[in-house]
Amino acid sequence: MPTDKKNDTTVDNRDLDNIELSSYSNSNTVDLEALEEEYDQYKKEEEIEYISGNYLNSSPTQNINVTSNPKYEEYKKLKHLDQSYNYVSTEYLDTDYLIPAHNENIITFKEYYNHSLKEYFTFNAAKNYALSIFPIIHWLPFYNFNWFISDLIAGITIGCVLVPQSMSYAQIATLDPQYGLYSSFIGAFVYALFATSKDVCIGPVAVMSLETAKVIADVSSHFQNDPDVTGPIIATTLALLCGGIAAAVGFLRLGFLVELISLNAVTGFMTGSAFNILWGQVPGLMGYSKLVNTRQATYKVVIDTLKHLPDTKLDAVFGLIPLFILYVVKWWCTNYGLQLAEKQFSSNERYRFYLKKFYFYTNAMRNAVVIIIFTAISWSITRNKSSSERPITVLGTVPSGLKDIGVFKPQTKIVQKIGPQLPASIIVLLLEHIAIAKSFGRINDYKIVPDQELIAIGISNLVGTFFSAYPATGSFSRSALNAKCNVKTPLSGIFTGGCVLLALYCLTGAFFYIPKATLSAVIIHAVSDLIASYQTTLSFWNMNPLDTLCFLVTVLITVFSSIENGIYFAMCYSCALFIFRSAFPAGKFLGRIEIAEVINATPKDDFQMDNFNGFETSEYNNFPADQSYGKFDIANKNTHKYNSPHCSKNFYTKWVPFDHTYTKELNKDVEILEPPPGVIVYRLSDSFIYLNCSRHFDTIFDEVKRKTKRGKFIGNIKKSQRPWNDPGEWEAPTWMTKKFSIRNLFKRKQEAESNVPNEDASTDLDISNNKDIDMDHRPVLQVICLDFSQVSQTDNTALQSLFDLRKSVNSYADRQVEFHFCGIISPWVKRGLIKLGFGTVNEAYSDASTIVGHVSYHIVKNPTFRNKSFSSHTSEDTISDMNIEAKDYNNYSIEAASGTNYPFFHIDIPNFSKWDV
Repeated sequence: MPTDKKNDTTVDNRDLDNIELSSYSNSNTVDLEALEEEYDQYKKEEEIEYISGNYLNSSPTQNINVTSNPKYEEYKKLKHLDQSYNYVSTEYLDTDYLIPAHNENIITFKEYYNHSLKEYFTFNAAKNYALSIFPIIHWLPFYNFNWFISDLIAGITIGCVLVPQSMSYAQIATLDPQYGLYSSFIGAFVYALFATSKDVCIGPVAVMSLETAKVIADVSSHFQNDPDVTGPIIATTLALLCGGIAAAVGFLRLGFLVELISLNAVTGFMTGSAFNILWGQVPGLMGYSKLVNTRQATYKVVIDTLKHLPDTKLDAVFGLIPLFILYVVKWWCTNYGLQLAEKQFSSNERYRFYLKKFYFYTNAMRNAVVIIIFTAISWSITRNKSSSERPITVLGTVPSGLKDIGVFKPQTKIVQKIGPQLPASIIVLLLEHIAIAKSFGRINDYKIVPDQELIAIGISNLVGTFFSAYPATGSFSRSALNAKCNVKTPLSGIFTGGCVLLALYCLTGAFFYIPKATLSAVIIHAVSDLIASYQTTLSFWNMNPLDTLCFLVTVLITVFSSIENGIYFAMCYSCALFIFRSAFPAGKFLGRIEIAEVINATPKDDFQMDNFNGFETSEYNNFPADQSYGKFDIANKNTHKYNSPHCSKNFYTKWVPFDHTYTKELNKDVEILEPPPGVIVYRLSDSFIYLNCSRHFDTIFDEVKRKTKRGKFIGNIKKSQRPWNDPGEWEAPTWMTKKFSIRNLFKRKQEAESNVPNEDASTDLDISNNKDIDMDHRPVLQVICLDFSQVSQTDNTALQSLFDLRKSVNSYADRQVEFHFCGIISPWVKRGLIKLGFGTVNEAYSDASTIVGHVSYHIVKNPTFRNKSFSSHTSEDTISDMNIEAKDYNNYSIEAASGTNYPFFHIDIPNFSKWDV
């Protein structure tokens, strides 16, 4: 408990108004009360002189200098202004407050190392890093039979889907079907060892297959007569490069770079790519694929496809009918069939359960079933016939087993030609996979580690080079099916890969008769889900129109140019928007309102002030300590439902932006009060860095010039000494005044404005040139308060800009302007400010005389409970464990909220209306 130093008696903490400052009666060197009265008189005279604008008898630049009084040095010593910095304002309090001193030290690199870096340079950190590369170690010891059954069912289901899709996507990549199967099984095997997602199914996908086809076409054009450069070699080289880069990014923990591209950008190029793939498969669906160049721009493919519709062959039967069946089965099994089951078997839960399972697996197997049916029909009409005699185009020979296994030897000349296409390929490979993994992680409540996913995708493609695989990544459709199959662990990939291997060794003979048109139907049906619907576009528009613009332009570029250009635009747009938002932050100038919290209140449309139930408006710093938030009565908490025991009785100052009508932060009918004269409060809305510091500088300084006047009247300065960019009002030269009587015109204008008749037209008073009159009644700038509550970081350029701003406003105001900061959340930001002279009392920028009566501290009411304190309870503690009783709230201590040795740093924005400004 604090004590009164004069009477040495115990003082109740709750009666802070009765605490007195330590007596200085033992000092006989000076009469403190007389000196304070003299100082107050000086301040009042200065205020009257500035506010009234009466400068006829004295120059406005002749400010009263309290420090010139010889007794002031003794006054500083008595108050310990230079030593303890414990300043208090006695202007509006009956007595001074005594608060505990708290000397705050700036952060050091050692503290930063211990807090943020030390844990990464220990043996345990190295061990954890090594173990994190193999997530299977953490969950495999807990593997059980139930997990095995779920993984087996999911793995086989995905395998039945993956086999036809892999051969179809290989067709998009302009490769033979077996290469799609190679990429499928090896990707599924390896990914299971490194994955942090149980749902993602890795393998060939449509967009990556399309990108592979473009790379093959581009590189092949440079080696048309080279038999050593083939499509499979180019595709495997691409897998090697993409896998190596992805793994390196993951091992270096640089996965955050993927976040630079926004969701709308990813959706844009995936929609454009899906549209490209869809139209690229229409010629194959109709049977005239050789007549259309599907590697050109999408809009040209659409035009050529429509031109050749008269060339449609019998293949269209094996394409359109399967496509129709696929869509009907999907619609029935996911929509109407389920609704019908709910109606017909509403009373029989068992029938509904089995019917839903039947619909689910029918929908999952629809691709495989359709291919089996139409392959059988194709076999019946094409067997024992030569290629020229066959009525439809079939897939052809698929080598059985693993014919192309071996150590891959990349060719330097191919690597050089792939280089220009590599960035787009890596972006497609990584972005699609990370987006899918994060999506299913959020849906199914588990955490995805992006860095580890990059390692998994990288190693999968690196190992795939030993099996002549082309780049593989996560598939959205197969991952969704995997999740619906209730997969339990990534080990389901082992069973999926096993199904693909089984097909490679046992079913390649049947693959020969698969109609290519049916594969095209499977591709079109699969990629149609990747095209964003109009609901997605409308959602983008409702959330952010700029995101919608990025989405639409990306789609258009992908369709009318190429997928690579669409990817690059999406990436550049995302980065440009990020830089734009950082360079043009929405900083706000703040005003003040008085607010109070009301608990369990009833809103009323026809509310009248007469109905207001007894709120008391009290001063922020004057309320008794035990009533700061109303009476806390646990025993009777249900007896006063709508009255004052359940609401804060005190209105306190809250600082809000002036443009609240636009931002909707505050009721538009509320009037916001301006800060006190000479005070400007500004909130930075983002990190204060080199990108936006110049804009903040200009914004603040423009507001200073708009709301305050120069400390030194411009009329008192010779023309030759005035700054070129602020020369004051234009004055006619003497020769022009004499010749054109401009002088009299100025006199008449002044008389008309003041409504005073000119009784003596020949008077010698020259109003236009009178330098002793300042008609500007704006205040002189005294305080700039910067809200840093949203500034997480800063840099040297920004701090130097702030340093320059201080010099500029000091020169403008012709005095030391106080810079106050509140809500600093980073100790390094505070360190940088202190090193530049902010926050502390110093002779250069803020000597002690400038803040007498201009300083306040925030104090904290620190509860001390009998059993536990808030400072020691952990997340495992519960309210019942703490045994809080109402009388425990009377036991507390008072602590300084921030360092008292830095009087310009505050926890919250001070109530400047209480200051002597």
